[in-house]
Amino acid sequence: MSPSTDLRPNEETVALAAPNDASLRFIGHIETPWNNRADCPRQGHRDGPECRLVLHPVWAAALNGLADYPVIEVLYWLDRSRRDLLTQSPKHNGETVGTFALRSPVRPNPIGTSLVRLIGINGHIVRVRSLDCLNGTPLLDIKPNRCDFTPQALPK
Repeated sequence: MSPSTDLRPNEETVALAAPNDASLRFIGHIETPWNNRADCPRQGHRDGPECRLVLHPVWAAALNGLADYPVIEVLYWLDRSRRDLLTQSPKHNGETVGTFALRSPVRPNPIGTSLVRLIGINGHIVRVRSLDCLNGTPLLDIKPNRCDFTPQALPK
């Protein structure tokens, strides 16, 4: 979808100034088999194709210990999404709802999240399954699945 066209019935936009209120550091990019939104799955599939999180080599040491978690959370920047919709009409059902009631990639701050299966780590490259983003998507962060992570009790 381009920012100025492709609205579905009942969708509403808002005029926005250029964003300038936050800085994010991309730690790498994501390699997937999907180059356009029409081919990309709506949600990742457990048995989906292998994808790669390619971190900038400087972040390789930050991956130490991640292999202990079979499921990890990946946060990424949906850089090709429009950011001005207040309401959306998902094509699967035709109902119109507010943007914050959807997991759509079209959002004011297009941050995507996926729980993925960790296949392996080789240097600064993490192999996973279950992603649902386009090839070349900027990578924001990687975290252990919070259901698998149990913090230590605080000392008294």
